[in-house]
Amino acid sequence: MTLAVYACREEYSRGRRFAEPPPDYRGEYQRDRDRIVHSAAFRRLEYKTQVFINHEGDLFRTRLTHSLEVAQIARTLARALALNEDLAEAIALAHDLGHTPFGHAGQDALDACMKPYGGFEHNAQSLRVVDELEDKYAAFRGLNLTFETREGILKHCSLKRARELGDVGERFLQRRQPGPEAQLANVADEIAYNNHDVDDGLRAHLLSIEALRAVPLFAQHHDQVLRRHRDLLPKQVRHETVRRMINAQVADLVQATRARLRRLKPRHPDDIRAQARPVVGFSAEMQQRNQELKRFLRERLYRHPQVYRVMVKAKRVVSELFAALDGDPRLLPLEFFRQAQQAEDAHGARGRARVVADYIAGMTDRYALDEYDRLFDPRRSR
Repeated sequence: MTLAVYACREEYSRGRRFAEPPPDYRGEYQRDRDRIVHSAAFRRLEYKTQVFINHEGDLFRTRLTHSLEVAQIARTLARALALNEDLAEAIALAHDLGHTPFGHAGQDALDACMKPYGGFEHNAQSLRVVDELEDKYAAFRGLNLTFETREGILKHCSLKRARELGDVGERFLQRRQPGPEAQLANVADEIAYNNHDVDDGLRAHLLSIEALRAVPLFAQHHDQVLRRHRDLLPKQVRHETVRRMINAQVADLVQATRARLRRLKPRHPDDIRAQARPVVGFSAEMQQRNQELKRFLRERLYRHPQVYRVMVKAKRVVSELFAALDGDPRLLPLEFFRQAQQAEDAHGARGRARVVADYIAGMTDRYALDEYDRLFDPRRSR
């Protein structure tokens, strides 16, 4: 496939933090993708919550299946826009590596615990995973990914934290956009989680078709399915509607982005980075439809009493784990206890707390529940 002049190319790359010989038989962004897929953090996504706790059912999406779905959408969009598919895929697969157990409830709880020490944000933690926490290579810590993949992982960042992050923090200080593949992966994430949360919400009987028909994007495509097909099973109606919603958003994004590119006429990915607003995105009409869907999901699914009760419990698990482990680091596994000692010697309580946060953020849902029992159930000896 021929890349557009504004696509990120390996010859434009700002490289890796530690120089390495070029790979054989694959490109640099393919090497990034492969390192991500073979990382321990990526494997752990299989048992981390998207919306529903992992043990609630085998068919609900996890962070792993979500990441694979984002990568699929990102590759389709990249090919349609003549952008770098390998880079878009690498960013998509890595974007959730730093997510806590129990989804956004776990992140909110850990952020509250870490407020005195700089807070916690899963995008920054994903970057920390690939830069520092993966530790299986002999020549460097982390995965030593290219700048462009690391740039795409860090979707947002406070100015204070940006000053601490060096090269990937520069764009936040300069008020610049990320590269086009990073913009694309960000929207692919939004398309995937909104539409697949509709699917999971219906499957779990927390949402109803009747209620969703108040959302114009859903109603439009649900009507199409009912007009074109008779006597479908409910699961077929659900699937046909959701896939049409995804296709409509993908098609709109491609058309709206192509129109912006024609007006802008970029000759280099830095021309896209220099814009005041992202170039890759929906039309104004589809953006409004997407916001309507997001509002509906926030009110009807994420705040549903059944989901809310589980998430309150999840926040308590994370908060009490942090309090116990930060209060007495000897409760940590030996490797993390030593890291906490070293970090405390170097940076005080902030350093110790960051190691505790690393440990908790790396947990799967079931490991966090087991660790909670180990620490607080007097019947457990280990």
